Amino acid sequence: MGKSQSLLAKHRDESQDALTTTEEGKDSQTDEEGKNGDVSQFPYVEFTGRDSVTCPTCQGTGRIPRGQENQLVALIPYSDQRLRPSRTKLYVTISVAVCLLLSGLAVFFLFPRSIDVSYVGVKSAYVSYDQDKQIVYLNITNTLNITNNNYYAISVTNITAQVQFARTVIGKTKLNNSTVITPLDERQIDYTVPTTIADEMSYMFNYCTLPTIKVHNMVVMMQVTVTTTYFGHTEQVSQEMYQYVDCGGNTTSLHGHVQVYQ
Repeated sequence: MGKSQSLLAKHRDESQDALTTTEEGKDSQTDEEGKNGDVSQFPYVEFTGRDSVTCPTCQGTGRIPRGQENQLVALIPYSDQRLRPSRTKLYVTISVAVCLLLSGLAVFFLFPRSIDVSYVGVKSAYVSYDQDKQIVYLNITNTLNITNNNYYAISVTNITAQVQFARTVIGKTKLNNSTVITPLDERQIDYTVPTTIADEMSYMFNYCTLPTIKVHNMVVMMQVTVTTTYFGHTEQVSQEMYQYVDCGGNTTSLHGHVQVYQ
């Protein structure tokens, strides 16, 4: 009888120990799950030392061991800006189109165009004589039209002119005054060539002073060279033309009409 009671008490003690152990196991599991849940609510934070560098693909929020930058792979969230499709082709196309447009405009406006030089004619001629030496002095003033067809200003640096009579140069001049012609503009320039008719052409003195002739025309060849510069480039335009000049008196030309002063 006493032995049976002893066994029954021992069985009860073992049952209570088993229940206690089971409850402790459940409590421990519940605590671990609570801890895991609490940890999952906090963002990832990594504490590094001196032997680590900033992760190049984590926007500076992570660290990887130094020397393994090209070996480790970083996970990028799906919502990361770097995963969105870029408009590289659109940007490249727009850039190329803008560059082509600017290049075309630069070529159109900066492309050198011709500079037109047209000889208008003799504006005036003033005559004087040396009776003793039978020399005729004739100052011929000519008019030029210079047209700038470019979209930028040009500068007329000098004008060189000479007059020939009977294949002999009787006068030369050079005008060094710089004149600026604005884009798509025209400028009229006058220049005077002093000439001397003497020596082997002294027979012209008798012709120019012959009183029985009203108009003493002589044919001379005008040669003119215009030098222009733009953007450091020099360009020369030459003209040759034949003109009638009255050596018997002073003449002026106004709007195509010639007036003679005796």
